[in-house]
Amino acid sequence: MKALLSVYDKTGLVELARALRDAGCELVSTGGTARAIADSGAPVTQVADLTGSPEILDGRVKTLHPTIHGGILARRDLESHRAELDRHGIEAIDVVVGNLYPFVRAVSEAGVSIETALENIDIGGPAMIRAAAKNFPSVIVLVSPSDYGWAAERFAEGSFTLDERRELARKAFQHVALYDSAVAGYLAGESDGASWPELTFGYSRVADLRYGENPHQRAALYSAALSSGGVVGAEQLHGIDMSYTNYLDADAAWRTVSDFSEQAVAVIKHTNACGLAVHEDQPSAYRRAFEGDSVSAYGGIVGCNRALTAATADAMRGVLYDIIVAPEYEEDALDILKRRRRTRILRIRPERGPAANLDLRLVSGGALAQTSDAIDEAPSSWQVVTERHPTGEQLRDLAFAWKAAKHIKSNTIALAKDGALVGMGAGQPNRVVSVHLALRTAGDRARGSVMASDAYFPFADSVEMAAEGGVVAIAQPGGSIRDGECIAAANRLGISMALTGTRHFRH
Repeated sequence: MKALLSVYDKTGLVELARALRDAGCELVSTGGTARAIADSGAPVTQVADLTGSPEILDGRVKTLHPTIHGGILARRDLESHRAELDRHGIEAIDVVVGNLYPFVRAVSEAGVSIETALENIDIGGPAMIRAAAKNFPSVIVLVSPSDYGWAAERFAEGSFTLDERRELARKAFQHVALYDSAVAGYLAGESDGASWPELTFGYSRVADLRYGENPHQRAALYSAALSSGGVVGAEQLHGIDMSYTNYLDADAAWRTVSDFSEQAVAVIKHTNACGLAVHEDQPSAYRRAFEGDSVSAYGGIVGCNRALTAATADAMRGVLYDIIVAPEYEEDALDILKRRRRTRILRIRPERGPAANLDLRLVSGGALAQTSDAIDEAPSSWQVVTERHPTGEQLRDLAFAWKAAKHIKSNTIALAKDGALVGMGAGQPNRVVSVHLALRTAGDRARGSVMASDAYFPFADSVEMAAEGGVVAIAQPGGSIRDGECIAAANRLGISMALTGTRHFRH
């Protein structure tokens, strides 16, 4: 038997080489891999000695040779292939061990040049690995050091099952596919991907989760190639392990507060903001967010877009929260928060990477891709269509409610007053029910509040219900065939209405 080894990651290499030698394999290798094997005392043949061709072009061409690829690709069950190997003096290669240049690590360095990036794109490695995987009934291919241990046992026993060979081939093709996806993502630059004719993203498993949304569902956490930050890259500072739904809720909290330039605090329940407020004083922002729906806040998630202070941590006393997310924490704040035995505390940084501005959702038979719902909107550009105009304070609250509505599930109604969410309706099959729920949550606080609707009103009933509940100003996209009826109702009821011209559905 002949084994070809060419790896960048040399974890477990020496032990595997020894196991191969003990199983009677002749070792063939290249460059640094050959040196590592030789330094361990195991005899190894250089690829150049096998092919009769030196490594050229600064190592760009090493294994790209008929002696190598013929030895890997020849079908052992075909007499014609065996005869051709004999005719050309090529020996069969039975084992291929390979992994690739550290492209992702190289391009993640600050200020990396295009020349450095290109030099870290592996060519011979993927070709060798793909060849071995294609011929898996005859060739064992290993790309992960995590497989070396059990593979060494099989070499000692002298056999691999066909299913084991097939699984190793699958891992090999997946390994190369992940690598190629990372290269494509890097070359895409700032392109959003929503209009590409072909779309691939490489994901690597970060952790197995206890289960999915329900105990009978399996789940795992994956990170995207070339991406950093976001909830997947969060540092957990305290608390029990994160679950599938924990990650969804933490992501919703982080995305919500990250959309505000001013200091914001959100309280999330089932991925919706049940509380949200902006205020220059963080403890005040928290209290206002909590008061938005103090009942739903229990067991929820708190998100901050500034370093969480000790004063804010102190303000949270007595309320159970599953997760707290922030970009940073004061040391005294952590001392307070870590007294919560189960609460997960996450430090999160902004997401970076090719998919940072892309929303991707799997559907039956494929996927939907869209650019993220990020758009520069100025309330000064809104069209006020009623006789009454919103005051400056009301316009500020409308702008706040309008941004809040982006992060709440449709049909969305958000009620706000003094820079805080006082009531919301989400995920209802019709808009008037969302208005009813928002008013019910707000109670007396609805008096003098403003309302944002993520999409137009199909009928005037929502406007009438809002006015009856005490709403004084409304922001909505407009575009309904009954816009005139809604505007007339607002005029009749003495409230102001602005058309934003933008819709913010979130399904």
